[in-house]
Amino acid sequence: MKLAIIGYGKMGKTIERIALDRGHEIVNIVEERGANVLKQLSQNGAEVAIEFSQPEAAAENIKACIDQKVKVVSGTTGWLDKMDEVKQYVKQKEGTFFYASNYSIGVNLFFHLNEWMANLMSRYSDYNVKMEEIHHTEKKDAPSGTAITLAEGIVKNHPDIQNWKLFEGDNFPEDSPNNIVPILSKRIDPTPGTHEIIYESDIDEISIKHTAHSRTGFALGAVLVAEWIKDKQGILTMKDFLPL
Repeated sequence: MKLAIIGYGKMGKTIERIALDRGHEIVNIVEERGANVLKQLSQNGAEVAIEFSQPEAAAENIKACIDQKVKVVSGTTGWLDKMDEVKQYVKQKEGTFFYASNYSIGVNLFFHLNEWMANLMSRYSDYNVKMEEIHHTEKKDAPSGTAITLAEGIVKNHPDIQNWKLFEGDNFPEDSPNNIVPILSKRIDPTPGTHEIIYESDIDEISIKHTAHSRTGFALGAVLVAEWIKDKQGILTMKDFLPL
């Protein structure tokens, strides 16, 4: 398959290595935001673009790909305020767009476990929930897209939880309301990503945790989705790719 890589940081380079190992051809590499380069995607025969750029560039990059009938697999986080706009654009152009806050198969299994646990714990009012996430210091958005997905999964499945709130520092606040998920966001090198959901009562504590050992799982997942999406159309998510 002919692939374009948009965003050539550590993740983009890992995606390139895995894609080449799996026999794909990289026909375009765009550093971050490059409208003129993006216009050449279809000329070079790109079938799918894998987009891991920056929040301020993501929407523009995705639209440029859709304009050229190039399918897009995006994993950029921190730009979701423009998601409805982008989805509408994709629908109007009859394009194909796949978005996930995290492409790791393990993390997506963790998402499912998190939702199941939130539903289970909603029956026990003595437990309050909180979340800690740790990433490397180069990660610009906080909380991470993965943390937001986890928090939204709790809100959706726990009737007593109404929202989430970000906290930065070394410790959770002592006076956090019971109807929110406090998220403690830390940036420590060289951590690729750690997320822990904690349910705590006066008696005990229950937690589930996912720790990424490297970026390989995220990058491999994105390449697998790019292979899968080649024959698909519309707006798709990990729930379409990995039904649970």
